[in-house]
Amino acid sequence: MAETVRLTATAKAAGCAAKLSPSILENVLKRLPVQHDPNVLVGFETADDAAVYRLTPDLALVQTVDFFTAIVDEPDLFGQVAATNALSDVFAMGGRPISALTIVAFPPAQPPEVLEEVLRGGLTKMIEANCTVVGGHSIRDDEIKFGYAVTGLIHPEKVWRNVGARPGDTLILTKPLGTGVIATALKQGKAEPEWVAASVASMTRLNRDAAEALHEIDDAAPAGARPVHAVTDVTGFGLLGHSREMAIGSGVSIRIDPTRIAYLPGAIDAARGGFLSGGLANNRQFVEGCAQFAPSIPEEFRSLLLDPQTSGGLLASLAPEAVPAALAAFNRRNVPGRVIGEVVAKRSPLIEVS
Repeated sequence: MAETVRLTATAKAAGCAAKLSPSILENVLKRLPVQHDPNVLVGFETADDAAVYRLTPDLALVQTVDFFTAIVDEPDLFGQVAATNALSDVFAMGGRPISALTIVAFPPAQPPEVLEEVLRGGLTKMIEANCTVVGGHSIRDDEIKFGYAVTGLIHPEKVWRNVGARPGDTLILTKPLGTGVIATALKQGKAEPEWVAASVASMTRLNRDAAEALHEIDDAAPAGARPVHAVTDVTGFGLLGHSREMAIGSGVSIRIDPTRIAYLPGAIDAARGGFLSGGLANNRQFVEGCAQFAPSIPEEFRSLLLDPQTSGGLLASLAPEAVPAALAAFNRRNVPGRVIGEVVAKRSPLIEVS
């Protein structure tokens, strides 16, 4: 399939997986009327990964939607990446995905076999996640787009949010960075095969194992003393963009050490080669004024911390005493979790990279 159909050929070189500029989205949402429903436990006010709607005192829905254009050539792998990415939001909230609706935009000129492979790839990951695809919606479009609206279940008192980080917490990231610069290099025909293979392997790994590790330490703690204080998945806004949301929503500041972060094979080379997406430029503007880099940080590492990620890892803010148990739980599940920084009392700059 990859020899005859190049899915990324129609994708914009600016970076197909990047989200709408966060500053534009923030300004638009502020002008919309506010709805009030006491059962909405998590809405869009803090730009969290998914919404949470309470059904009963012991049960709530987790709802999310995500779709994008092709970032790999093989249709089957594109479907897998899109499904993994959509499921990630439910795992980041602490939920269990149960059902999904497919979202498809497909060019009429493309062979129907391509669509079949995309859908088959997505279904593979949904089956792996024990999430049932129950329907969907499709339209014609000049550019292929694919994703899912996913629904999950969660206990209302066990929701993880992207706010709640506390001074003294330790920050852990569960996947390497670099999918955006590698995808951009691929679109320009400059990505090495081993770069793409490593990136696809990361993008198609469910965040379920990472979430289960966090559940393990959270559930072992006494009631009211849960050590997992905040969780988000690192996607289109990049590590610093999602860190900004966590810091602002939690009323704290964040320190990140880029030397402790894992990077995908080829990511540093791709960043040095200037394979930077339009989404990365948006992210740079988003964190401008609140993130400060030490002068010693090379430009390629600055770019990688802003790089839009597709199906990135979980960023978790944990009580420091729980870190050894968390790392052990990650290790048992072969999750490459790493300590990358810490949470401190709010000050200027909001995010410090040194």
